[in-house]
Amino acid sequence: MIAVEDSKRRLMWHGMFLFLLGLLTGLAEQHFSNPRMGLAAHLEGVMNGTFLVALGAIWVEVRLSRRLKAGAYWSALYGTYVNWAVTTLAAVFGAASLSPITGAGYSALPWQETVVTVGFMTVGIAMIAASVLVLCGLRRAAVS
Repeated sequence: MIAVEDSKRRLMWHGMFLFLLGLLTGLAEQHFSNPRMGLAAHLEGVMNGTFLVALGAIWVEVRLSRRLKAGAYWSALYGTYVNWAVTTLAAVFGAASLSPITGAGYSALPWQETVVTVGFMTVGIAMIAASVLVLCGLRRAAVS
């Protein structure tokens, strides 16, 4: 595992990078098969980037075992990047999977809908896991 200070800075770096990806996605949203999903992808990048910056800012306060802290770190990175990527992919494909509002009136090939569905499901699991771990780490005393 990387040092606490390094992981803190890396979370903030990834947050700013994902924020930038979200801004760039916003510039292209009208060119996607589903522009509403393109807007969602833009917002996912910006919001998830902001989340990673905030997580980096509190990272030294998250008190978990080395293994659990690594799990929280990698789950957060996976969840935020894949959330942006799958939402962008859904915008490109015109997929509606698990997105009744932004996907209304759109549909993609069955394999594309499956890829998007699986992606969104893994993102949900990863982000819930990361959130629970961080909450536990903020609640507890230091764990050696």
